[in-house]
Amino acid sequence: MSSPSLKEFQDQVGELLLRHRSVLDVLSKFQQSNAAANRAVMKSVTECGCIQVHAGKQNYTRDMTLEQAKEQLGTHLEGQVCENCKEVIASELGRNLFYMASLCNLLDLNLDKVVSQESTKCSTLGLFNLS
Repeated sequence: MSSPSLKEFQDQVGELLLRHRSVLDVLSKFQQSNAAANRAVMKSVTECGCIQVHAGKQNYTRDMTLEQAKEQLGTHLEGQVCENCKEVIASELGRNLFYMASLCNLLDLNLDKVVSQESTKCSTLGLFNLS
């Protein structure tokens, strides 16, 4: 069985969302699901311990090449997310995606087009996309 396209997923979400149809409900559920995804990652550190966070100042200098910066700048993560935590995090991210698709439906936005536009922007702006 192949994965559904973003359009198919968005259509499916449109069929399933019955209880929280208000944009206010969807926005609050979207925010809540984002917090739950963040919490799942944090619990993999604080409860499971499969990953650790070792954060500090990123050592970056203006004279670094792009490749040097990619090697130098770290994620602050050590270890690997275990299968149990991976399953929980994926579930929470899926719920977050559900409410994102719901919000797109309410605002008459095409999720596939949103992703495509963001991809184009990333391709065009490259590293300057999020600065």
